[in-house]
Amino acid sequence: MSKVDLAAARTPVPFSARHIGPAEDDIAKMLAVVGYGSLNELTATAVPEAIAALEGLGLPAGLSEPEVLAELRALADRNTVMVSMIGTGYYDTVTPAVILRNVLENPSWYTAYTPYQPEISQGRLEALINFQTVVSDLTGLPVANASLLDEGTAAAEAMALCHRMSKGGGVFVVDSGLHPQTTAVVRTRALPLGIEVVEADLTQGLPDAELFGVLVQYPSTHGEVVDWTALISEAHGRGAVVAMATDLLALTLLTPPGELGADVAIGSSQRFGVPMGFGGPHAAFMSVRQDFARSLPGRLVGVSVDADGNLAYRLALQTREQHIRREKATSNICTAQVLLAVMASMYAVYHGPDGLTGIAAQVHHQATQLAAGLRAAGVELVSDTFFDTVAARVPGRSAEVVEAARVAGINLRHDGDLVVVSCDEVTTDAHVAAVLAAFGATPAVADGYALPEALIRESSFLTHPVFHAHRSETQMLRYLRSLSDRDYALDRGMIPLGSCTMKLNATTEMEPVTWPEFGAIHPFAPIGQAQGHLALIHQLESWLAEVTGYAAVSLQPNAGSQGELAGLLAIRGWHLANGDQHRTVCLIPSSAHGTNAASAVMAGMKVVVVACDDDGNVDVPDLKAKIDKHRDSLAAIMITYPSTHGVFEATVTEICGLVHAAGGQVYVDGANLNALVGLAKPGVFGADVSHLNLHKTFCIPHGGGGPGVGPVAVGAHLAPYLPNHPMAPEAGPATGPGPVSSAPWGSAGILPISWAYIRLMGGEGLTRATQVAILNANYIARRLGAHYPVLYTGREGLVAHECIVDLRGITRDTGVTVDDVAKRLVDYGFHAPTMSFPVAGTLMIEPTESEDLGEIDRFCDALIAIRAEIDKVGSGEWDKVDNPLHHAPHTASSIAGEWSHAYTREEAVYPSGGDRRSKFWPVVRRIDQAYGDRNLVCSCPPLEAYED
Repeated sequence: MSKVDLAAARTPVPFSARHIGPAEDDIAKMLAVVGYGSLNELTATAVPEAIAALEGLGLPAGLSEPEVLAELRALADRNTVMVSMIGTGYYDTVTPAVILRNVLENPSWYTAYTPYQPEISQGRLEALINFQTVVSDLTGLPVANASLLDEGTAAAEAMALCHRMSKGGGVFVVDSGLHPQTTAVVRTRALPLGIEVVEADLTQGLPDAELFGVLVQYPSTHGEVVDWTALISEAHGRGAVVAMATDLLALTLLTPPGELGADVAIGSSQRFGVPMGFGGPHAAFMSVRQDFARSLPGRLVGVSVDADGNLAYRLALQTREQHIRREKATSNICTAQVLLAVMASMYAVYHGPDGLTGIAAQVHHQATQLAAGLRAAGVELVSDTFFDTVAARVPGRSAEVVEAARVAGINLRHDGDLVVVSCDEVTTDAHVAAVLAAFGATPAVADGYALPEALIRESSFLTHPVFHAHRSETQMLRYLRSLSDRDYALDRGMIPLGSCTMKLNATTEMEPVTWPEFGAIHPFAPIGQAQGHLALIHQLESWLAEVTGYAAVSLQPNAGSQGELAGLLAIRGWHLANGDQHRTVCLIPSSAHGTNAASAVMAGMKVVVVACDDDGNVDVPDLKAKIDKHRDSLAAIMITYPSTHGVFEATVTEICGLVHAAGGQVYVDGANLNALVGLAKPGVFGADVSHLNLHKTFCIPHGGGGPGVGPVAVGAHLAPYLPNHPMAPEAGPATGPGPVSSAPWGSAGILPISWAYIRLMGGEGLTRATQVAILNANYIARRLGAHYPVLYTGREGLVAHECIVDLRGITRDTGVTVDDVAKRLVDYGFHAPTMSFPVAGTLMIEPTESEDLGEIDRFCDALIAIRAEIDKVGSGEWDKVDNPLHHAPHTASSIAGEWSHAYTREEAVYPSGGDRRSKFWPVVRRIDQAYGDRNLVCSCPPLEAYED
């Protein structure tokens, strides 16, 4: 080897080459198919000149993986991990190692998508139905959802549910014993809806006012355990619906809300094995009485049957409800917290009812020891009844006590003259002794327990065998593996979902998430102990501002839907500050994501739909007519760019100008930002605000349906109206609308993922990723265009980062539906693209930049082979009903027994054009969705159901 070769060999491979799938030679081949000589030539043609960014991204150059981990380690070391006894809904916990390694750190779980294709999602659906069973059993209410975003937003959803179900007017009453961040989020959400929130000490009874709903905390934020039975009865007598915010661990010992008469229970499952993570992500929950089931917000996993009558799970009722009902939707929630719900459910499976009760009893024991020592020292306690939290009144010296504990390495909560101390799973006798010393007290022996006799739980819970069968680590390991084997995730193959951007979630990006320096910090810890978190947050905010061209970014929204709401609240705040209270109309194209309309309504706006033209673009004449009609009341327009149809609309700057001229603001949905990074900036080409999806463009994994992070980015004039937080002034401007999430910086525990992605790629790497994403989509459009109509294209017949293939004519001519094609793709070893959105009867395909040419060709070959199969149906060679498309997907058991079909077993499971090495075997055949909705079952079915 020559010296020149040696010099070349020393050049390290940049991370961008690991992240971007196609190699240089493959890029050249693909460009030739598309008809361009370079990536720059392709994207210069695709992206309208009027919006193109001429300068590169002003970001640090990309680093190697070891260098980025070293920088993250330095940031982590700036955090101080203390013993946290702050409470307020966040507790330290022990994540069983078998769950940490085999769920949180396992790409089979964290790279899966929302289970909209249930036949290849049976593993996580079973885990979620376990979660629903845990919540339902512990709360004593029969129907639970498959997780919400956090406790505060769950409380806001409960308020909206109470409003719907009470069918009455009046106020929403919240107890003063709620966690303060919960009350704050409820107030933020209530104001634009015109709901009056009244806070009162409900231990003294209900206020004398007309009310539609009541929310109490059980146990309270200061630890008190109150018997709410009489209050609930009174509220019902006055026509109100009652919700209880509660603690799952406490409910192993306390009478559940359902038995007290509550209609709704909400809370967080964080202390079931999920790290605090400086605020999230954590799976919240909601459970309701049976007659509320069909109004329950969020996702609900139900039981149905497949084509052979076998039990099968699927999402029920409200699946993507906001996409269907739009402005009439009862919630704008799109993502959930599936990965964290899975962890919490597995924590319950591993420990079982006896183990959970034992943990709760130990936590309660430590709290009683603490209380005994304080009493012996003459310290006044706020309540003699409590589960894990003891509040002590020490007039004039509460700050002194908290500081003394801090010096001893323990964080306590300071609330006026109160010092509040919460025990948890990791609390030791030494911790209790140190806290007592901070008060000037010494340990004492507790006498009995501090739970009210009348509220000690008598009913059983978690009786299903799944919560008794996996006590050893071997059993648990095999259970987790058996479930992940039933799922299709990115570790198996391409997930070509349009609008969802299922790209690589690199291991280096994921690694720091489980470092205790990031995971073990309480969101309300003294700010000086979280300097590493804050430095990372501020850097990430500045980088996202540079990428988008905006002036300011808030990372608080913990889902894209929450980012939408925060952006619209910023617009609302700006109009109100300008004295334009009458500006309430939000224009939304007919092609928009359904969350747009739902979020607009929740921000107090009226939705007016703008038509799209035959090319799928915003119909500018119709837009002008709608602006003229609503000029005086126009608040905003919400558009997605590139469009929901996957096209760079050439009129976007004109649209922005028309809305601004009428006094409105422009909201650009960031769902499709993966087609813009490095090529165009919304904040420069005319937009005022966008939400971004870190779980799409910036590599936070989808986690089987969540977590998500939906930061909101705004122009300078809207910056004063970004979310803030009453418990962390540093989290947002004083003029903000309040918090949209429970924690000041939302799901801060997973922000290192996006930070690492940007730091690894650098500006050049990010730009190239965008260019390759556009190339991959156009290559697929070209290859498939000869076999399926490509519905919408832009300049020179190009698409953006995704394309839509139209099956409507095929269905009309042959009877083969979009569902048939989606399920048949499973037999070929693929997850289906997005079905029937934004146009019914179509498939929206997004390959991302991470898929290599071999995988893209394998996918195209599969769809082309399916087109040939469709032709066999159309020609009559295959029967219109008895054909492999209609019966797809095929399981191993379906081909093992008697075979009476006109096509062969091999044609069923090893179709021509399919790659046998990539074979995926689903465990159920096509699922009957309607059956499941008619026969709603949302908790673990008995074993007999499996046998039947």
